[in-house]
Amino acid sequence: MQITTPDIGVDKAIVAEILVKVGDTIAVDDSIVLLESDKASVEVPSTSAGVVKSILINQGDEVSEGTVLIELQAEDDANAVETQQAGAADKTSENTPTSLPDDEILQEVASYQPSTAASQSAAPAANAGASATVEVQVPDIGVEKALVGEILVQVGDEVEVDQSIVVVESDKATVEVPSTVAGTVEAIQIKEGDTVKEGVVLLTVKTAGAAPAAQPAAAPQTEQVSAPAAPEAKAENVAPAPSAPAGDMEVKVPDLGVDKAAVAEILVQVGDKVEKDQSIIVVESDKATVEVPSTVVGTIKAIHVELGQSVSEGVALITVEVEGQAASAPTPAAKAEAPLPKAAPAPAAVATKAEAAAVPAVHSADKLTKEQNAANAKVYAGPAVRKLARELGVVLSDVKASGPHARLMKEDLFAYVKNRLTAPQAAPTPAAVAAPAGLPKLPSFDAFGGVEEKALSRLQQVSIPQLSLNNYIPQVTQFDAADITELEAWRNELKGNFKKEGISLTIMAFIIKAVAYLLKEEREFAGHLADDGKSVLLRKEIHMGIAVATPDGLTVPVLRNPDQKSIKQIAVELGELGQKARDKKLTPKDLQGANFTISSLGAIGGTAFTPLVNWPQVAILGISPATMQPVWNGESFDPRLMLPLSLSYDHRVINGADAARFTNKLTKLLKDIRTLLI
Repeated sequence: MQITTPDIGVDKAIVAEILVKVGDTIAVDDSIVLLESDKASVEVPSTSAGVVKSILINQGDEVSEGTVLIELQAEDDANAVETQQAGAADKTSENTPTSLPDDEILQEVASYQPSTAASQSAAPAANAGASATVEVQVPDIGVEKALVGEILVQVGDEVEVDQSIVVVESDKATVEVPSTVAGTVEAIQIKEGDTVKEGVVLLTVKTAGAAPAAQPAAAPQTEQVSAPAAPEAKAENVAPAPSAPAGDMEVKVPDLGVDKAAVAEILVQVGDKVEKDQSIIVVESDKATVEVPSTVVGTIKAIHVELGQSVSEGVALITVEVEGQAASAPTPAAKAEAPLPKAAPAPAAVATKAEAAAVPAVHSADKLTKEQNAANAKVYAGPAVRKLARELGVVLSDVKASGPHARLMKEDLFAYVKNRLTAPQAAPTPAAVAAPAGLPKLPSFDAFGGVEEKALSRLQQVSIPQLSLNNYIPQVTQFDAADITELEAWRNELKGNFKKEGISLTIMAFIIKAVAYLLKEEREFAGHLADDGKSVLLRKEIHMGIAVATPDGLTVPVLRNPDQKSIKQIAVELGELGQKARDKKLTPKDLQGANFTISSLGAIGGTAFTPLVNWPQVAILGISPATMQPVWNGESFDPRLMLPLSLSYDHRVINGADAARFTNKLTKLLKDIRTLLI
């Protein structure tokens, strides 16, 4: 069992002290490692009890969430190994596979070398019989306890790696627990209604291997050829090791800051070698396009997602054979096992595809109405059933459940689809698709020359639901103009020295600083309307979204605490965020938490525009290109550089007079930036 770095609130931390050593017996919540960041020192507790088997980090190492810290052996497993080694000289062929709870104990017993000839001949015989039994335990499911809602397998069933075996339920979610090994179910240790937690044994699986076939040959040869028998038996015992999960790691979807995102591009192939932090998948949400990096170094063994698939945090993207951990070459036994797990599900897969192809109209969950999505959320169904429903284009709330506790089963979906196929096609689907926009279906343009269809970019497609929220905001725009003649002259004086340092000093850096200063006074403009509509939630910090144009569309990375930074710091971070956005290198944290946004047309052109408030924010500032204009000074006209401002705001929170006062203050700050120092 591996203990990994939990969410410590920062991207990276340094290992300041290792509080345990190999061989130590530790309990749950015992501190194992001390981590330090620029914010705090944190002692990481163990999530399980047992004996420290190995320490996988060193003092001074840099770690992040999910980094493996130590490898732990459960106390029961450790006792089993000690008993096995102590009695190795007295072992006989009567030993059963159940004496070895998992592959790790098997490998330790196989590597044990007794000094007597009698024990040398007995150990291989014991290992040959015990090499096939593995316990499947409850993984980390994000909660302390959960109830067993459904057991999906029976004793004697053949299971594959990642096949769902048990459904567990908590007050937060329903989770299908997958098998970590392939083989035959020997025993089920739990029953429906049991309360389980991480580490609890669910069932024991007998893995398919060559050990049983080797036993008949080993019996008659024990007396005649005792010397070669030991290496042969040992080679057979090592066979399960390559299929063990020690050398394979899954790279999963990190926290994206949104419930789900679509796979826009797969940057690697099976067989490719990947480095740590190398981008492997591009995902798109309504906020941005994000490249997901690999967390390990190794060779890609499998890719678990497809283009267009919706994914969320924790979904496995790829399986990587980690360098230095995988076996050098698979044994014949391992090769023989490979095709067996894939043969079983073939009929079901074919049936699913055939039935899916027969559905007259398929629509994704994103195209459902708000009412349908709300109804679906209340349906009791597992992730696998929900995925199948999306593939078949079925609204879950329309299907009658037949499972225990009104649980929706796969059979219910198939029955519903077949029933639909036999009924007349009343075409309710187009109405459901048109409902979110509230617009009627497009007419035919065939009589007027026809049309040519051009697909929106993925970023544009996933932005539509977020932009549609603006229909519910009573938005008003306040226009003004700021005299930035002196400010521009000062910027021109400074930009030469900034350029020598590789920093691009734009007028935007000064605007951000001025707006951040003003938001400290006018806090409502950086607040949020409460859900009940009776109060305004005033944020304690300022995090400013800066709209950046990219080839795929508009994205809005977030500049943190600009009120606490100098003009130079803001300019540096602006350049970094803009480049990351254009290179698709923005992380989920780069896009979260903004409470005010600035959108600039820059050098693109135009005189003014009405930016849309980005819910749940209540205000957004639009900046148009500055132009030289004649301004009356009381006696004559002076040429002044005027910057157009467009402040859009949610009228439920901000009054027109407040908006006018805000832009007026901003024009004064920009006219004389020295006001910030007073």
